[in-house]
Amino acid sequence: MTFFDEQTKKDRTKRMTIIEFFILIEYTHNQYVSQEVIIKFKKLVLGKIYLLHFLIFWIYYYVVIELRNFVKNIRSYKPGKPIEEVVRELGIKEEIIKLSSNENPLGPSPKAVQSIKEKIKDINIYPDNNCFYLKKKLGEKFNIQPDNITVGSGSVELIELIFKAYVNPGDEVIMSNPSFIMYRIACQIFGGKRIAIPLKNYAHDIETMTKAINEKTKIIILDNPINPTGTIITKDKFNYFVEKVPENVILVVDEAYREYIKNENYPNAIDYLKEHENIIILHTFSKIYGLAGLRVGYGFSSTDIIAALMKVSLPFNVNRISQIAATAALNDDEFVRKSYESNEAGKKFLYKELEQLNLQYTPTYGNFILVNLEREAKGVFQAAQKRGVILRTILEYGLPNSLRITIGTPQQNKKLIEVLKTII
Repeated sequence: MTFFDEQTKKDRTKRMTIIEFFILIEYTHNQYVSQEVIIKFKKLVLGKIYLLHFLIFWIYYYVVIELRNFVKNIRSYKPGKPIEEVVRELGIKEEIIKLSSNENPLGPSPKAVQSIKEKIKDINIYPDNNCFYLKKKLGEKFNIQPDNITVGSGSVELIELIFKAYVNPGDEVIMSNPSFIMYRIACQIFGGKRIAIPLKNYAHDIETMTKAINEKTKIIILDNPINPTGTIITKDKFNYFVEKVPENVILVVDEAYREYIKNENYPNAIDYLKEHENIIILHTFSKIYGLAGLRVGYGFSSTDIIAALMKVSLPFNVNRISQIAATAALNDDEFVRKSYESNEAGKKFLYKELEQLNLQYTPTYGNFILVNLEREAKGVFQAAQKRGVILRTILEYGLPNSLRITIGTPQQNKKLIEVLKTII
């Protein structure tokens, strides 16, 4: 009988009882417990104290707390590496630029920053659980009633709330593959059956998604544009698809990057709400408004769906400062304009430079570009990181040869290209 494997020895050494220590010493010399060891062991446990140690040892090693079956196979979400982590790992002294998480390179909305400075002294007070003023401002901006608005700790929380409220084990959830990975994780957490539809030319395959709808379908998710490809579903295809989705199936339209898009063929999902009460539209303050660190997302839907999401949300899920900053950011049209123009200029620059490097890329409607290196991307990612540029590998999206690169400031984009030239 083998008491310990090699990993167990390493993991448990710091918390050993007396008996564990004794067995470990014997085990170090012989992986199988001999009769002599067993005799010594019995002598040790004769006393009450040693018997207690033995019981603790036995429970500690042999009583396992089981995870829910749905959780066992989940791979945790891995965000882009923060700058602080790269500094710790590599000891880089020079300036590091982060182009891995699709954040706004211009920073946060100045009006949001000013509102935080004015209200920071009030953080001892609980936030408004209903986000009244933020919903009021959103209603005015989008011409929609507050009862049709929900707010969460980032749109990621709203994704979780949708699954929490509606998905029973075995319910089918249709989504593209790849698409934003949190859809898949949320589906696993709540025991849904993921129906993954491969992309067609890096875009949603609407025809195949339509054919996948059946009586078991509970939710369909369209990220528009898609993360990580940056492609969109056009207005004509969206019109077609909306009419094919049954009324008892929820259609989630994730428009996290909508402020970066000024294209007449891009559908405004809000226009469909009056006739389709099964639609949920998700937006965020994390991208063009530059408030990723505050975690504020919002959604539009029918009053019934909004009420259902409120039932399963935690109290005070959006903190006081986040609500104040997000409300102020909605007034910062000048910052949004500058961010859009900076992104457009950066996009054109990077397209040109990537072409000169003979690197394939997917034209994007977001603030990021999917670049196909035609070789394993991990090596390029690591080499760029050592040179102070953090990019994003997307192996978990099934694209091991690609990098997702956030469009930065002019200076950041130039450094990115300089680094790529030294590597490729």
